[in-house]
Amino acid sequence: MNAPRTRVQRRPVHGVLLLDKPLGWSSNDALQKVKWLLRAEKAGHTGTLDPLASGVLPLCFGAATKFSQLQLEAAKTYEAIAQLGITTTTADAEGEVLERREVDLANLTEENLEAVRQQFSGPISQVPPMHSALKKDGKALYEYARAGIEIDRPARDVTIHSLQLEVVEGNEENLPAVKMTVQCSKGTYIRTLGEDIGKALGCGAHLTFLRRIDTGGIGVERCVTLADLEAMDEDQRLAQVQPVQTLLAKHTTVTLDSENAGRFLSGMRRRGDWPNDDAVAVFGDDPRALLGVAHVIQGELVPDRLLSPLEIQQILAS
Repeated sequence: MNAPRTRVQRRPVHGVLLLDKPLGWSSNDALQKVKWLLRAEKAGHTGTLDPLASGVLPLCFGAATKFSQLQLEAAKTYEAIAQLGITTTTADAEGEVLERREVDLANLTEENLEAVRQQFSGPISQVPPMHSALKKDGKALYEYARAGIEIDRPARDVTIHSLQLEVVEGNEENLPAVKMTVQCSKGTYIRTLGEDIGKALGCGAHLTFLRRIDTGGIGVERCVTLADLEAMDEDQRLAQVQPVQTLLAKHTTVTLDSENAGRFLSGMRRRGDWPNDDAVAVFGDDPRALLGVAHVIQGELVPDRLLSPLEIQQILAS
């Protein structure tokens, strides 16, 4: 007879845990694992990171989930390795080999790499891969791909803010690879970028390594690994949870006195001598606490997303 399962006693946790997601884990699996470790009531992540990829994955808990969209919109930085001479069904190492081609080393000169770098810098168009989580008629594209069905996908405009290319030793004997460091807009598929760069070099390519090293100014050096988190006791894990305002580092700060803070929290606009601003983090001064985010237009502080009084009380109590 199986022993009854012990029910996890959930609790309110508010803030952001900066996870260095391990290889082989989906973003949601990593989120659910950390949520369980923290015994948190409410959680969400800030955009998916492929199981093949490791690196920065901010996880939002409680009140922080209200601001997760900010990280979804943020620029991302990746390190990747594209194995030249081999294309696969998924554009990465998980797919089946489609074609093997010789790599002409004469095409890998600094001049040619610079020409390719310029070709894929700035605004570009990408056709999303079939093996992706994009939906068509309520179904993920990868589900169609697994069934052998090809779906027409319109090209999407993305921006490559910076791109560095370097020829390195590949995983395959006698075949070089290209190491890429990419800062890009949301929605950019690094697998597709690697595949397209391989095509531009005349030999094809697929990704064998992908690591996100920064998202919205949050670098991987600030992150904790899942293994380290598992080894910690409960208090140490909670200490890894950063304040909600970690997601608002690029916002202008406005502090309101107690009277104006109360009115702002009820959704009322406040007047002041603030310049126009699209991104403002609003705090109360007594006690010091994040109230929400707003924008300023013509001297009016207009609430956008607010914490609830209960959330603020729980944050102060913790």
